[in-house]
Amino acid sequence: MAAFSDDATDWRRLDFRLLQNGAISMYFNADILAEDTHWLQSNGYLLDFFDCTTWRSEREMHDSFAQVLAFPSYYGRNMAALNDCLSDLDIPDEGGRALVLAGFDTFAALHPTTAWDVLDVVASNSRRMLLFGKRLLMLIRSSNPDLRFEPVGGCPVTWNPQEWLNSSRGL
Repeated sequence: MAAFSDDATDWRRLDFRLLQNGAISMYFNADILAEDTHWLQSNGYLLDFFDCTTWRSEREMHDSFAQVLAFPSYYGRNMAALNDCLSDLDIPDEGGRALVLAGFDTFAALHPTTAWDVLDVVASNSRRMLLFGKRLLMLIRSSNPDLRFEPVGGCPVTWNPQEWLNSSRGL
């Protein structure tokens, strides 16, 4: 099954608009994030929520992923293990799966390299899953309207379509 069809109906879908620029989208406005997560859930997506403001260490980040995504007990709590477990993540045939990270900017300020590594691992897994018609998204909520990351998975990390312009984030 193809991830999307080549027609205007799919082009207007939120998940298509998010994925066309890569698997990861940032959100400044909590209401827009809530609106988009509601749309995703209403369209068959499983949603996994993470409170990244509680992550003070890489260990806490890995523990959170292991708990929320029900990783096996042998999860190695490193980037290679995260990559392996995400590659086995259950993605529904209809809809997809979205990892929603609130306060990711807090963790990124403490551990910028690890934060980028997480985004890169998710982006790479999402791109691979799309080859099999599976959709994996990551939505990042940031209280920093100027949050930026280097490209991940060969694609830039961009703001969602409604907050693409700096002026829509109050800059």
